[in-house]
Amino acid sequence: MTTRTPFIAGNWKMNLDHLQSIAFVQKLAWSLKDAKLDYGTVEVAIFPPFTDLRSVQTLISADKLPLKFGGQDVSAHDSGAYTGEISGAFLKALDCEYVIIGHSERRTLHHETDEKLAAKVAAAITHGLVPVLCVGETAEDLEKHGPSAVPVAQLRGALASVKTGANIVVAYEPVWAIGSGQAATPAQAEQVAAQLRATLAEIIGEEAASATRILYGGSVKAVNIAGFMREANVDGALVGGASLDLAEFSSIAQFQKHVGT
Repeated sequence: MTTRTPFIAGNWKMNLDHLQSIAFVQKLAWSLKDAKLDYGTVEVAIFPPFTDLRSVQTLISADKLPLKFGGQDVSAHDSGAYTGEISGAFLKALDCEYVIIGHSERRTLHHETDEKLAAKVAAAITHGLVPVLCVGETAEDLEKHGPSAVPVAQLRGALASVKTGANIVVAYEPVWAIGSGQAATPAQAEQVAAQLRATLAEIIGEEAASATRILYGGSVKAVNIAGFMREANVDGALVGGASLDLAEFSSIAQFQKHVGT
């Protein structure tokens, strides 16, 4: 049986400038060091705004901090006349390991389609970045189609050109739970995660699907992370607002203290 390293990811969205990011990362690293977090048993990553990435990279590299980081979005294009977009090559040059693709805010506010996201996934993989592909349904979708139909369709669409064995992370983020304070139940998250893994097996093969980490995102907090992490197909969390609260995010990263045996 494949062992998947749990993954706790903090999406800062459009918060914290580069100076604030330096202070936050330093304090986060100190907090997790004081807590004696074993980074061999959990991977912790942050996703700052683009303007923060160089500062974060410099700090993590200079102080040899065991934190990972990535971009919040990536262009489908490598370079050229695309004002305001960020190439995967630029992210890779800053030592980014991951990039979020298809967050619900990008899908809604920027009208990003599955076809557009498929191009971004392909671009990320081309530049050696691991896509953190977000999928999820609205409350209306949930009522009309049930709990997994829309996320599975989004997954198929965004991975249309991905080859067998691709290294990706999938984040299930029910839109109805994001920022609402009302997270999905662990059972709801597990039901969708299991369907996503079964779909991944069809797309990238059984072995790669078994190794793929599936995260839950949507009102994740320290008080509910343990319940999600007990589920067989939930391998971590994509944390939004709580990732900006140092104590809260540090506690989420230490979920093993709450899960038990």
